[in-house]
Amino acid sequence: MIVEVITGADERPEARVVDVDDLGRLHLALGQVTDTEAAEVLERSGLGRLADPQTAWLDAAALRAAAEPRATAGDWIQQWDAMVAQARSQGWLSDDGASIKVHVESAAGA
Repeated sequence: MIVEVITGADERPEARVVDVDDLGRLHLALGQVTDTEAAEVLERSGLGRLADPQTAWLDAAALRAAAEPRATAGDWIQQWDAMVAQARSQGWLSDDGASIKVHVESAAGA
């Protein structure tokens, strides 16, 4: 699953969740947006926040709410639970379990 922050309509950055059935990976992909724009869009969308240019914290409940209705895999909920368990085992889950730490992939020249 990927959370993208890209330039949307009218050149305004927007956040969207894509590849919702691929729960074997999770990261934040930034298009041609600045870190400031990305941070603002993530917080405004409720999907998370940038910790630094290489790391973000995604809100687990908001991410699930955005992805689950579009999921097509019959075992999506089990895959989600496995992804969250994996994040916990790697130390990528916040202490309260509300946020998942992810890597940020920036577009070249952003």
